[in-house]
Parts: sequence; C-alpha cells; structure tokens
Amino acid sequence: MNILRGMAILTVVVLLACSSSESDWKKADAQGTVAAYQAFLKDHPNNAHADQARDRIHALEDEQAWADAQKTNTLESFQTYLQNQPKGVHSAEAHDRIATLERSAAWKLAQANATPTVLQEFLQKYPQGTEADQARAQLQTLKAGEYRVELASFRSKHEAETVRARMQARYGKELREVTVVPATPPDKLHRVESAPMTLDDAKSACAKLKKEHRHCEVVKS
Repeated sequence: MNILRGMAILTVVVLLACSSSESDWKKADAQGTVAAYQAFLKDHPNNAHADQARDRIHALEDEQAWADAQKTNTLESFQTYLQNQPKGVHSAEAHDRIATLERSAAWKLAQANATPTVLQEFLQKYPQGTEADQARAQLQTLKAGEYRVELASFRSKHEAETVRARMQARYGKELREVTVVPATPPDKLHRVESAPMTLDDAKSACAKLKKEHRHCEVVKS
C-alpha cells in the first residue's frame, strides 16, 4: 500500500514538473528574447526544449549582430560580424558587402590619380562591376588622347627624372601621369611630358602651370 502511495506521489511530482517546464517554455517562447531563453535553460538545462532554446538564442544573436553591422555599414562592422558569427545566416552577404566596400574605396583612390597605370592596376584587381566599366571607359579616353603637355627637356636623364618627380608631386592631378620620354636619335633630349589627354585638357593644364610661371607647351603625341 505504501509502495503504491509512493508511486502515486512520484507520478504527481513528475507531472507537476513536466507541467511547470512546459509552462516555462511557452512563456519563454512567447517573449522570444535571448534573456527569456537563457532563463529557461538555467532552470531546465536538460529539458526536451533545451536544444531548441539554444538554437533560438543563436538565431536572435545572429540577427542582432547583422542589424548592428548594417546600421554602421562599414568595412569594419561587417568584418566584426563575420568574426563573431562565422557561420551566421548572413555570412555570404557580409562577404559581398565587404567586397563591395573594398572595391568602392579602391575606385575612389584610383579616381584621385586616374593615370593609365593606376586604372589598369584597378582593373586587374577588380575586373567586374560598375566601377570596372567606368575605369575602362576612362582608360579608353586617356588612350585616345592625342595631346600632351611638354614641361621641360634635358640632356641628362637624371635631371629629367628629378623634374618629373617634382612635377608629378605638385601637378599630378592636372598632368595625370608625368613621364620622361627617352632621347632617341637624332634627338638628344629627354623630354618631361604629361600623360596623353584631349586638346582641351592639355590647354587647361598648361594654362594653370603658366599662371604659376611654369614653362609648358601643348604638343601632339
């Protein structure tokens, strides 16, 4: 009789425990927050819903991390997301965002010094995308240029290179890529010239240099 009574009491205790844990799960699931699921796991670490609670926590943390990355919208924020959520739902999109931001930053740098060399280097690294199309168009325009700004001429190649470096540093934006055209017989002079450009651009660049009392001449390539 005592055994039956003990079994009955145990059954009641088990049913009450199950009822309590199920009620706690429904309450946590209704709240749907990280804190609620963590509280459930603390009280019921071995419950049948424990794995489900952990999955919910991971999903919520992943979504919050992604929302934070999108809000900041920087290279660093998306890299942080990948570091904290390497297997996150948005990992592929984060990689895409990083690639887009890196390409955009590289294009801004290329535009700041849009010489044929710089544009070609950009295209080698980023052959696809809107920026690549713009780079090709700009490169084609530069290559189609028939005029240069001649800045100086020297018998000494060393002197020509010295002036080239100085003019590139000071007037690189207007002259683009300043180069030294080596002397070829019968000409014995090394000529310092701008990159190829249109006639209007060459005249504009030379006019600016002349305002600063710099010698220059527009020549046909």
